[in-house]
Amino acid sequence: MHLRDLPHTDPGVPDVRTGGTFLRWLCRQQLGGQLRALCWGLVNLGAIASFPLPVGLAVQAVVDRDGGRLGVAAGLIVVLGALIALGSTMLHRASVTNWIGTVARMQQLLARKTTELGSGMTRRVAAGEIAAVSTGDLERIGWFVEALSRFGASVVTVVGVSVALVFYQPQLGVLVVLGVPVLALAVLPLLPPATRRADVQRDKAGRATELASDTVAGLRVLRGIGGEELFLRRYRSASQEVREAAVRSARMWSLISAVQVALPGLLLIAVVWYGTRLALDGSVTVGQLVAVYSAVAFLLFPLQNFEEFAQASSFARPSAKRTARVLAQSRPAGGRTTGHEAPPTGDLHDPVSGLTARAGRLTAVVCGDPDAAGRLAERLGGHPAQHDEDGADADSPLSVVLGGTPLDDLPRDAARGAVLVQDKDPMLLSGTLGELLDVPASGHVDATKALAAAQCDDVLAALAQASVDDSGDPMRTHITERGRSLSGGQRQRLALARSLVADPEVLVLDEPTSAVDAHTEARIADGLREIRTGRTTVVLTSSPLLLDRAEQVVFLHEGKVVAEATHRELLHSHPTYRAVVTRETDSEPAMSTGTTEETA
Repeated sequence: MHLRDLPHTDPGVPDVRTGGTFLRWLCRQQLGGQLRALCWGLVNLGAIASFPLPVGLAVQAVVDRDGGRLGVAAGLIVVLGALIALGSTMLHRASVTNWIGTVARMQQLLARKTTELGSGMTRRVAAGEIAAVSTGDLERIGWFVEALSRFGASVVTVVGVSVALVFYQPQLGVLVVLGVPVLALAVLPLLPPATRRADVQRDKAGRATELASDTVAGLRVLRGIGGEELFLRRYRSASQEVREAAVRSARMWSLISAVQVALPGLLLIAVVWYGTRLALDGSVTVGQLVAVYSAVAFLLFPLQNFEEFAQASSFARPSAKRTARVLAQSRPAGGRTTGHEAPPTGDLHDPVSGLTARAGRLTAVVCGDPDAAGRLAERLGGHPAQHDEDGADADSPLSVVLGGTPLDDLPRDAARGAVLVQDKDPMLLSGTLGELLDVPASGHVDATKALAAAQCDDVLAALAQASVDDSGDPMRTHITERGRSLSGGQRQRLALARSLVADPEVLVLDEPTSAVDAHTEARIADGLREIRTGRTTVVLTSSPLLLDRAEQVVFLHEGKVVAEATHRELLHSHPTYRAVVTRETDSEPAMSTGTTEETA
């Protein structure tokens, strides 16, 4: 794999049963890159490990005053130096490619999962958790994948050097063979507490991130009630907790580093002391002692890779577990192909609430409870209802039915194409207005008609004035991220225009005019009814202007349909409906009802 091949054409289907299976799956996806990195690691470390041989040969040649052997040693040193340079460069290149490729694959998997679940993702997993997974956890897993090949090359090289020392100088070689496993395993008892401290730091950082994002999202409200200082103190406290946890974690990892430095130093001292005694006794030559010393000194380098891999592994395991938990989230049902070449048509029925939106009609739904309206909109879009909400139980047929076909029985793309839900707070991505309206569409509604129906004339005029290329074309004007350069009403109308351009079989709108004035709202209601003629449209609203234009009004109370008629009929026949729509107080409908009874 090359970096120019990113993003991956298909990131694959991950094995998310456990964190360990997810890590193994990632490594299998990078198998070719891991093998290349392993080979270059062997070239690099093998050349470094072989360096003591020509060094010892050169020292002995100087002692023996043998110029021929000194020349051979010099030639070997030049060749090994070239191999070290080549191996080090290519190892770094291959390892970093594995790291970047793995992180890119996980980012694509997370993006795909977020697209699949939509707003349901943050209800199943905290926003701070998702942010921590998509940043810190991905980097830690990438670090593990990068370090794996270097660790493999280090293991092979250390074993090879230890065996070679036994044959080259048995007395010193046995000492090295006995000491290396102690060095490699000495830090293992320290890893669990170090990992626990790192997890505590990570959890506190996630909570601080979530607190910060909530504060920023509600900054306008906080300023209105004078609560900025209160939440600032809370964030400062959370930030200090993260700092203290980071210091505790760093202390443990510094202890591990100290052990990794001290123990190899002790082994080197032992080899020098014992080797010097052997050299004085004449059991080994000076050249052999230098070669063994150099080999032991070299072993300190791959042992550092052991330490790095131990750290990467201890970080990656919990990170992989958290990432796998996020990627394991799924829709409880759906995606079962039933042979439909095109999305079905017909009435849209929600078995949980009892709502039925007639095909080709504009249906308005009054819930009274904004949260219930939001849950209904999600169900109508094919998102599963929670069993403990809206009176549903485990035996309820929770899937919304379109034209007799449950949406859960449709492939996801077909379900998304059949029913489009515009949230109460729709998202506008950065780009030009033309790019904003360039969405998958039926082709029956062009941008001009959609903008006119959504009453966007003033928005187009403002965008034309803001055009940076002096063309005066609003379609080429750049809109900032989330439409921050626009007012709330302007954002809402542009989002409505985008939904109208898509022209789905069923369009569900949740409070599409809550941020516009009454005059504009009335014109939007007329434009919506006209442009959606013959198409099924469901509007969740309590606005009398929209309700009066609807062909059918359905009133829900406590999540269930309790009345269905026109707006004017429900005003006269249903006191609770009238109270919700006209914003009457509890006493007003009672007084009105009492007066009616006295008159009767």
